[in-house]
Amino acid sequence: MAHVCRFVLAATFIVSGFVKSVDPWGTALKVNEYLSIYGLEWLSPISMIFSIWLCGAELMMGLMLTFKVRIRLVSIFAILSMTFFVVLTFLSATWLPVEDCGCFGDALKLSPWATFFKNLLLWPLAVVVWWRYRPDRILAFSRLEVALTVLFFSIGMGVGTYCYFHLPLIDFLPYKVGVNIREEMAQAAQETHEEDVVIVCRNKRTGKLREFGLKEREWHNTKRWEWVDTRVEAEDGEDHVVVKPLISEFSLRDASGEDATTWVTESEGRLYMICVTRFDRISPECAERLRMVVERAESEGAAVLCVTPERLTESACRTFADSPEVQCCNIDATVLKTILRAETGLVVLENGTITAKYNCRDIE
Repeated sequence: MAHVCRFVLAATFIVSGFVKSVDPWGTALKVNEYLSIYGLEWLSPISMIFSIWLCGAELMMGLMLTFKVRIRLVSIFAILSMTFFVVLTFLSATWLPVEDCGCFGDALKLSPWATFFKNLLLWPLAVVVWWRYRPDRILAFSRLEVALTVLFFSIGMGVGTYCYFHLPLIDFLPYKVGVNIREEMAQAAQETHEEDVVIVCRNKRTGKLREFGLKEREWHNTKRWEWVDTRVEAEDGEDHVVVKPLISEFSLRDASGEDATTWVTESEGRLYMICVTRFDRISPECAERLRMVVERAESEGAAVLCVTPERLTESACRTFADSPEVQCCNIDATVLKTILRAETGLVVLENGTITAKYNCRDIE
């Protein structure tokens, strides 16, 4: 029984830790959501560090459980962490609800109650493992165990750190390489009915979430409600609700406020889409790489466009390290982070299909 419990715990920690480690940006966004709910926004600057540490520690615990490295010590940490998350997810499902716990990143979405019961089932498994190995000495590491601990720590923290400085090793998001934005938006428009669209907002005074239909007007009151998420729900034929990725949220506006979405969706040939979260954070090295992108686009006769959530000036053009001017358009910050998990980077499209994505430091 102890071995079965150990492997179930190990598998859960490894899967959960890995799918979050490969997307530290997404985990940091979820951490910031929790901080906002509990009034701890002042901790937001360290959300990325906490994201990498939390996911890496989870992956490390799973590997140590699998290879029986200091099981008693790891089981104590497992009991403490499961106790914390049982309480947290119970609060998330009742008084301070969240739309999704984020425990499996964007790979698997679980409702708050499903997450709570999942943690509630794992907690006694951790207790069983601890009870089985309680006679062991806590810190009596052998040389092999020291080596394995260092290795697992390096893997746990290394995966998240690598994906932060580059891009996720596995992309679970709607805008992955190979997706044709125009076709996906057209398909979403055909399959989506207004009654299937759910707007999730948070009450700015109480912090509680509430779901609205698309036709309801109350959620337009921005003084009271803060937008959290938009999703499409549909029946799968077995009375189960299926949540679909809403790629139709992709929308661009030029400096005058006019719709410029077709610039990307209807573009023929190659399009270099430069993604910038904040212009004041572009390093000189990154600016030089973007300059080479703009010059390459001109030499190929390809189109180049800059998208950003920052407010645009009347000219709506930018240069990168003395490059030719690039037309800019506004995009929602959440959608931009869904398209590219980086502060600054590049998305390459061919006839509306995403063929490549780069963090700015990876542009050759």
